[in-house]
Amino acid sequence: MCAWRRSLKIASHNKLIVEEANRQYKPAWIFLTLTVKNVEGDDLKQTITDMMKAWNRLFGYKAVKTSVLGYFRALEITKNHEQNTYHPHFHVLIPVKRSYFTGKRYIKQAEWTSLWKRAMKLDYTPIVHVQRVKGKKGIDAEVIEKEVRKEMEEQKAILEISKYPVKDTDVIRGNEVTEENLDTVYYLDGALSARRLIGYGGILKDIHKELNLTDAEDGDLIRIEEDEDEVANETFEVMAHWHVGIKNYITY
Repeated sequence: MCAWRRSLKIASHNKLIVEEANRQYKPAWIFLTLTVKNVEGDDLKQTITDMMKAWNRLFGYKAVKTSVLGYFRALEITKNHEQNTYHPHFHVLIPVKRSYFTGKRYIKQAEWTSLWKRAMKLDYTPIVHVQRVKGKKGIDAEVIEKEVRKEMEEQKAILEISKYPVKDTDVIRGNEVTEENLDTVYYLDGALSARRLIGYGGILKDIHKELNLTDAEDGDLIRIEEDEDEVANETFEVMAHWHVGIKNYITY
């Protein structure tokens, strides 16, 4: 339940930040997913550590630093129950200048893949997905926001990156205390303990500070502020057609 509330809080913050970014900078938006191969439970903690270090390398590369205006990054972990392996990956929301797609600073999917492989120091080619949020003509903030909300519904965009890193229905089987479930909790607890699982950079970090938003990871999840609850309710409407809660908790 706390993770569900935390996810709504992150989503509500991101909605406010996107709206303000649209108003101030009128950017275009892209969604980036960075993956690595599935790993055994014993390797999960080190893999996430390596991914965090690789993230800093990736956004320190000149090609990336000069092309993006900021980012919101979220770590997600899913589990392959058949192979008993874990799949950590990053979901990233990135604002860019509207000239990005026609200018020299455009980064193709193959280049994102190459840069992530280099940052992770991998001996294989990882799967990297990049997608543009296709806005309508004009740069009116309200029009752009409607388009982003459409993407939220159709492409699982902001909601996808705003969810908390682990969904119980992804990693836990049933309601029984089984050896597999105990192992899963053990590995996830060890891998995620004391980590910052979401992060903001560039203009999105600046806007987060300007709006004086609370820390979604450390904040009070019982008494969420009324204005945040209002936005969270709007967010909930977008995903209302999904089975949220006990049936399929925080599925976007």
